[in-house]
Amino acid sequence: MTVSILLFLPVVAALAVLLFKNEAAKHAALFFAVVEFAIALIFLGRFVPDASTQFGVDLPWIPVLGVYFNAGIDGISMVMVLLTTLLVPLIILTTYQHQYKNAPVFYALILFMQAGLLVVFTALDGFLFYVGWEAALIPIYFICALWGGENRIRITLKFFIYTFAGSLFMLVGIIYLYLQTPAKTYDLHEFYSLSLDAHHQSFVFWAFFLAFAIKMPVFPFHTWQPDTYTEAPSAGTMMLSGIMLKMGIYGVIRWLIPNAPLGFLNWQALAIILSIIGIVYASIIAFKQTDGKRLVAYSSIAHVGLIAAGIFSWNSLGLQGAMIQMLSHGINIVGMFFIWDIISRRLNTRDISQLGGIAKVAPQFAIVFLIIVLGTVALPLTNGFIGEFLLLNGIFHAQIWLSAIAGLTIIFGAVYMLRMYKNVMQGETNALTLTFTDIHGSEKLVLGIICILIIGIGVYPQPILHISAAAVDNLVRSVTIKIITAGKY
Repeated sequence: MTVSILLFLPVVAALAVLLFKNEAAKHAALFFAVVEFAIALIFLGRFVPDASTQFGVDLPWIPVLGVYFNAGIDGISMVMVLLTTLLVPLIILTTYQHQYKNAPVFYALILFMQAGLLVVFTALDGFLFYVGWEAALIPIYFICALWGGENRIRITLKFFIYTFAGSLFMLVGIIYLYLQTPAKTYDLHEFYSLSLDAHHQSFVFWAFFLAFAIKMPVFPFHTWQPDTYTEAPSAGTMMLSGIMLKMGIYGVIRWLIPNAPLGFLNWQALAIILSIIGIVYASIIAFKQTDGKRLVAYSSIAHVGLIAAGIFSWNSLGLQGAMIQMLSHGINIVGMFFIWDIISRRLNTRDISQLGGIAKVAPQFAIVFLIIVLGTVALPLTNGFIGEFLLLNGIFHAQIWLSAIAGLTIIFGAVYMLRMYKNVMQGETNALTLTFTDIHGSEKLVLGIICILIIGIGVYPQPILHISAAAVDNLVRSVTIKIITAGKY
């Protein structure tokens, strides 16, 4: 059993969904997404949590150019595969209260995007990685452009130009590494074995960093994100925030730092500082937001900035924090955007100043909303806490004073998130919120699963940490050895 079944099933499913009518397409997409998650769980059950790559496939693709269909799963990839296959069926479930024009196309694009994401998270060939990277971008562009808000064309074009330009820098970096390999191959491990000097590694660092910093996004490459998240349809926003931005974080861990350790060492301080500036900047902007969806978008930038700072600190604590926080952030952010989708759909507004008192008329909604908010602000015994605790520990080991500034994300996040909850849910009802109805059906199922995950991972995170621990330790050790061998420590 190889990883190829995970990569090709969503493509087959996307084509199959196109054969169904509107409502049937929705059910078919959910069925295939659940099957994909079940297959991922089978892989997890057979996975040995060591540093090896498992379930590999390595077939000639364009051998004359050194291109192979080479993919596999290690502990780092396994977490990302679980994140992707878990969130896609939940995101599809969140659409059950919506009616979309050309629904078969909409759901086919989601499944095709899932395939691209899984290729990115499992690729061991640079060319395959780039193909997956672009394959994930194309569906989300059409999802946003065809089903987005009023300003969708202008904003989606900006998003596409930003991310595509970054991708071109990455492609240059991949081709450069390919040309340096003795066998002229795109194999990741051949890239790892190259011995480039610090000057050439700095070039590789920036070629990859620009692509990944835009995708995450890291300050000052973030300007596309709030508008795109706000204008995209809810399912598109969830795909972008819950999974797609993790492509950039994963790329830093797998492709940037191990391929250019000396370049990383030269620019490490700048990368951490930019990440921390993003935390403070996005948090301050979030304070001023009156649109709930836009507030959550800025909170996402702050949380991703902390993850990026933990990774660029480059120690096992920071990387382990990043791994579990990517999973937790994906779960929490999907929950937050679904909360605002429910509010917007019922009341036709996301303006926080127009809301209030919803807890009086929708007590179940109030409970799940509060649990998701508490997970987002990293309350102990929720999933957000363990990741942020490890990330801050990792940054602390790199720079104490940077850790203190990075910790502001917890304080700021608690203030603007709890204030948002208070203004929306507490107080007296008004003529608008009095009509709000409590959650039911698929809404209750999605939010119930998310709340269980928030509490479950928060209370017992060890199984998740155990999956990636050996792979993280091995990667940190191998990069450190390269730096020491070059005489930089």
